[in-house]
Amino acid sequence: MKRIIVFLAITFGAILIAYFSTKDKIKPLPIINPIDVNQEMVAPELLRKGYGHIIGDFTFLNQEGKTITQDIIENKIFVAEYFFTTCQTICPKMNVQMQRISNHFKENDEIKLLSFTVNPEIDSVEQMKNYADAHGAEPKQWYFLTGEKEDLYHLARTSFFVLKPSEAQNLGGKNNDFIHTNNFVLVDRQKRIRGYYDGTSLKETDQLIKDIEQLLEE
Repeated sequence: MKRIIVFLAITFGAILIAYFSTKDKIKPLPIINPIDVNQEMVAPELLRKGYGHIIGDFTFLNQEGKTITQDIIENKIFVAEYFFTTCQTICPKMNVQMQRISNHFKENDEIKLLSFTVNPEIDSVEQMKNYADAHGAEPKQWYFLTGEKEDLYHLARTSFFVLKPSEAQNLGGKNNDFIHTNNFVLVDRQKRIRGYYDGTSLKETDQLIKDIEQLLEE
C-alpha cells in the first residue's frame, strides 16, 4: 500500500512539475509600439515613439446606426481590420476568418471585433448592416464601423499602423478608394497592440485565436 501511495505521489509531483515548466515556457506576447513596425506605416509625429502607444479615441456609426466610441473596447481584448463591403479579393477571405474568431468566442463579452471601412462613400450604415447580417455578425460583439473617411484613415495610420501616411493624406482620388490591408490587429485590455496577423490565412488566424486565449489569461 505504501508503495502505491509513494508511486502516486511521485507521479502527481511529476505532472505538477511538467505543468508549471510548460506554463513558464509560454512567452508573453510582444507589446508593439511605432518604432517596432514598418516605418512607412507610421505617421511622422510617431516615428520615434518606442513605448506607451495605445489606440486613440474614435467616434463612428455601427451597422445598427448607433454611435460607437472607444468606450466599447474599455478593458476588452479586440481584433481590428480595415475592409470594404464591395471588395471581391481579400476581404471575403478575411471575413470568413473573422467569422471563425467570432464563433470561437461567441459568448465571451471580453472579446470584441471591429471592422472599419475604407470606403465610407459606399459603406453606409444600411450597406454595413446588410454585410454584417450576411456574415452572421452579433452586433454586440462584431462592430462594422463607418464614418468620415478622414477620421477612419487617421485612426488607421496613427493607431493601428495599417496605412501609409502618404496614402492617408490623399483622401479624395480614385487611387485611394480601395486602399486596404490583409492585416488583423490584436489589441489588449490596455489598448496596446500585441500582434499583426494575415487575415486571409487559416494558420495565422488559428495563431491569433491562441494569442487571444493567452491574453485572456494575463
